[in-house]
Amino acid sequence: MIPRYSRPQAVAIWEPANKFRIWFEIEAHACDALAELGVIPKDSAAAVWDKGNLPYTPERIARIDAIEAETKHDVIAFLTELAEHVGAEARFIHQGMTSSDVLDTCLAVQMTQAADILLGDVDRLLAALERRAFETKDLACMGRSHGIHAEPVTMGLKFAGFHAEFQRARTRLLAARAEVATCAISGAVGTFANIDPRVEEHVAAKLGLLPEPVSTQVIPRDRHAAFFAALAVVASSVERVAVEIRHLQRTEVREAEEFFSPGQKGSSAMPHKRNPVLTENLTGLARLVRGMVVPALENVALWHERDISHSSVERMIGPDATITLDFALNRLVGVIDKLVIYPESCDKNLNQLGGLVFSQRVLLALTQAGLSREDSYKAVQRNAMEVWHGRGNFLALLKADGEVAAAIPAAELEALFDLGYHTKHVDTIFRRVFGRA
Repeated sequence: MIPRYSRPQAVAIWEPANKFRIWFEIEAHACDALAELGVIPKDSAAAVWDKGNLPYTPERIARIDAIEAETKHDVIAFLTELAEHVGAEARFIHQGMTSSDVLDTCLAVQMTQAADILLGDVDRLLAALERRAFETKDLACMGRSHGIHAEPVTMGLKFAGFHAEFQRARTRLLAARAEVATCAISGAVGTFANIDPRVEEHVAAKLGLLPEPVSTQVIPRDRHAAFFAALAVVASSVERVAVEIRHLQRTEVREAEEFFSPGQKGSSAMPHKRNPVLTENLTGLARLVRGMVVPALENVALWHERDISHSSVERMIGPDATITLDFALNRLVGVIDKLVIYPESCDKNLNQLGGLVFSQRVLLALTQAGLSREDSYKAVQRNAMEVWHGRGNFLALLKADGEVAAAIPAAELEALFDLGYHTKHVDTIFRRVFGRA
């Protein structure tokens, strides 16, 4: 991923130094297990750690790259460079293993490392959403369906809804992490013909993974597809929050706004502009993460026990999807933390249609008073449409409507226009989301 949308911690997971370090640990732990089984000398296994456990410096990485330029094989290049440090005992490294044992197990470690970062991101986002939810729990604002004024909600309920969604996102990420946290040290075509299954169990335990039940020669890619699909769902949740903020920042609404820092410029042409650039950016990043799901799904169907049609895909989508989502989640944390709320605009928009937001309550009251639902709807709608076109006040028109006035006394009509009626269960919803109100 390009540096503009990358954070160092996430990038480091996919850097050659981390990859080669994981490759070394896979090989060294396998040697330990082979030594315990009496397949190789214990002194040789110890030598791998003593002589080969060195930092993967730029010089070492350049040496591996130079060897690969000749061998055209990345794992062989790695093993050749490692042997230059280990010496004669290097003949016992990679005993009974195949390249996919190293590559797939390493990818599993990298994806679990990435998932751990993403889980931390989501935890920070949950904390920010919870704080803003309680700050605005009782701030009434306009609820909209189809983008049109519907009935009152509170700003806190919006944040609570996002919080509930990212609780689910966290659950999905945990499941995705578990899905890919498997180890394959099963040798060519996955039969363990040349390596004992206990080696796989040992390596898996050392790396915090589980043995893959049937690895053929590769870990089945349905696991990886599920992982990237989970990332895409989380990215879509990021976009849902971003789109809501973008709508709330529109000039005609202006109930919320991205923080606009001193010295920030919104337009090269129009000095007055304050644009929702961060949330627009999040929408774009979410599209990228979702776009990586189809290649992951297409990686599931490989030829027989193994081919490498998946390899080029994963070299790109593994880093790009995780780095992008990490960046997006952290950007969203910042947006939520600093989001500016405008209570006066919330109040103005609530009253913009002269009480039409209480139409359903009047409808229900008329049915309770004995009118059919059809007649009640017609009575409310004919007065509401007058207000919609700017011809009067809703409550005044209802009072003047003979059919309505005959069913509901004026004082009872006035009582129906109570904002608190719509927010009376906010605490109940908050207890469901946060366990407290």
